[in-house]
Amino acid sequence: MNILLSSFLFFFCIAVHAAEYPLPAADSRLIGENQLYTVPNDGRSLESIAAQFQTGLLGMLEANPGTDPWLPKAGSQLVIPGQMLLPDTKREGIVVNVAELRLYYYPKDENKVVVYPIGIGQLGANTPAMITRISQKIPNPTWTPTPNIRKRYAAEGKTLPVTIPAGPDNPMGLYALRLAWGKGHYLIHGTNADFGIGMRVSSGCIRLRPDDIESLFNSVPEGTRVQIINQPVKYAVEPDGKRYLEVHQPLSHSEKDDPQTLPIALTTKTKKFISSELSDREVVREALTRRSGMPVLVNSGEASAAAPVKASEAL
Repeated sequence: MNILLSSFLFFFCIAVHAAEYPLPAADSRLIGENQLYTVPNDGRSLESIAAQFQTGLLGMLEANPGTDPWLPKAGSQLVIPGQMLLPDTKREGIVVNVAELRLYYYPKDENKVVVYPIGIGQLGANTPAMITRISQKIPNPTWTPTPNIRKRYAAEGKTLPVTIPAGPDNPMGLYALRLAWGKGHYLIHGTNADFGIGMRVSSGCIRLRPDDIESLFNSVPEGTRVQIINQPVKYAVEPDGKRYLEVHQPLSHSEKDDPQTLPIALTTKTKKFISSELSDREVVREALTRRSGMPVLVNSGEASAAAPVKASEAL
């Protein structure tokens, strides 16, 4: 049956700006909308399409399983996952949900949320959960690899220099935001690579595309609160009574783990939401199995996936 999606306006600024959404009321978490996109015959990778629509690569693969990441089939339709639930936490400063590979920025005294796709720590170099603040804004950063990073590179037969100077060859890009947590080794920074946003690729830091880190760097003041969480499952009961469940693949713990079948630990509140007589158990089960990374309507008697409603032209 037809599903009424979010009525909030969704601003998509291609390739230059992050996705901005009007901030919903305190009792609502649903923002944005999905889109349908027909792949043109231009030889672009899925990463390139993800960058065009300000989303991450793994998010695109969650929404479009079986798609060739190197060469999506021309003429095929992709779902652009632009609809999401805000994380279940304080709407202040920066919130990073490593499970969905997204950074949410809530500008102070502005009724909006800005969402950026990110890269996070690779297996063995996890980005830890924390509540901290931005202690330093660093334009044109240099990179001094830590002993652990040197050891990891050495195991691959690579020797890193003591310091990599600022510039286009610096893996940290042109902007960095240092976090106060621990010894200050964790940063939110850019990249000199064209691949890896929306993936587990870093040495523990949070990585953004060059235009995104520039935008965030210029918007965020020092002292801004930063919270890093791990919420692979999000849910919401909207003011109109609609019940949504959004499930992402959990982060792997070892190379043998399959994120599509790896068990997901559910919070007490999530279990209560799922076990409610208002939630359709079968649709919930399907959502937990499918792990599409998109909100799914799970109301008893009217459950259906929140389908894309907007067609996007090839750009």
